[in-house]
Amino acid sequence: MTQAGRLVRDALAPRRFSRSALEQARRCLLDFLSCAFEALPLPWSEQAAALAPPAPGGAHVVGRAGPRQPDGAVFANAVAGHGLVREDMHAGSISHLGVVVWPMVLAMAQQRPVSGAQVLEAAIVGYETGARLGRALMTPALARLFRPTGLVGPLAAAMAGARLAGFDETRARHALALAGNCSGGLNEWAHTGGSEMYFHPGFAVRNAWACLQLARGGAQASASIIEGEAGFFQAYARAPLHTDIVLFADGQTEIEQVFNKPAPACNFAQTPCQAALRAGRQAGERRIEAVRIDATQAAVRYPGCDATGPFEHALQAKMSIPFGVAATLAHGAIGEDNYRRLDDPAIARLIAAITLCADADYSAAFPARQGARVTLRLDNGSSVSAALDDVEAADDALIRQRFRRAASAVLGDGVAARIEDLVDRYEQATDGAELPRLCAAGSA
Repeated sequence: MTQAGRLVRDALAPRRFSRSALEQARRCLLDFLSCAFEALPLPWSEQAAALAPPAPGGAHVVGRAGPRQPDGAVFANAVAGHGLVREDMHAGSISHLGVVVWPMVLAMAQQRPVSGAQVLEAAIVGYETGARLGRALMTPALARLFRPTGLVGPLAAAMAGARLAGFDETRARHALALAGNCSGGLNEWAHTGGSEMYFHPGFAVRNAWACLQLARGGAQASASIIEGEAGFFQAYARAPLHTDIVLFADGQTEIEQVFNKPAPACNFAQTPCQAALRAGRQAGERRIEAVRIDATQAAVRYPGCDATGPFEHALQAKMSIPFGVAATLAHGAIGEDNYRRLDDPAIARLIAAITLCADADYSAAFPARQGARVTLRLDNGSSVSAALDDVEAADDALIRQRFRRAASAVLGDGVAARIEDLVDRYEQATDGAELPRLCAAGSA
């Protein structure tokens, strides 16, 4: 059996998921919807939605009137879910899996009768596929060139869709192999601030949707797409696949390793900003003369994370660890407002005083933990320091607060409350399509 065959066998096998895995799936779903609602008015969200024409019997776009053509709907939802740079994160694969998995399963749920439990189970399979492939594939060197989400995203979305569509192993294998031909997404945007980053998950899930339709129609693709001499690993890792990839190995689910971002910025900027907030409180009103940031080698090397400006676009600032730390120190908070201050002289002064270093201990602990330390030298010659062994993820209360604010602003308090309640009891919902319908404008 080929590696693709083994992945499909594992993905389609009946299994019972743990309570913690299902809870995390619901948490990630609510967080995805929160981001999509809040990002609705942003330029990239509007541009993506314009490519989703109305279509009877199609799929809905979060916060917009529908239904739309399904391939356009998945594209628009993926871009909006990614629009704040606050999407969920799987550190081991350096990937944002929710922004490709949820658009796929929510659209697929509107094409055939499925329950909420089936939607959640398919999503867990999609996260698992992207996470396991990404763990085996991604290196810091590869991530400097290719967007990890763009590489594993099509396969993750295709596998989630194949399970929810009820594909047999043969059709699912062909869909997965076709999706392996759709990987892409270059990281040049990190150097220029270009908006193509926002569209990467849209490309991934729209292509995965096409792969599923092709496989349904009888299209065939290479069974050796993963390990073949011109397959996925040889093409991107430039190396053979040495060890079989097993989904749900030892009964563990990768979705439980996903964390939800507290700040609308790059994953690698999260812990440094949190450490900076603590160090800044210790410094009080004293003037900061120098800043040292110690983080993981992966953080220091990821494209755009060491940028010191000038910053022309908010996306450049959201990727930059120096900018995030400087803005946190200058304004005593972590939030979206920091990334509207591209010309702030207080932030610029602190960026010029920053030294960013890779710490051996933090690097050795990655990706299981993402530690960081921020040390401040003050104007009286003293120093203060704060360190975290790992990022502090957004908790359930923060995720719900953000969702309520964003969804209520678009659909009103009543509909927002109904959506939240439905997500909470989605495992008991007999109609999985009720959720995407409720999230559309005019659903009340």
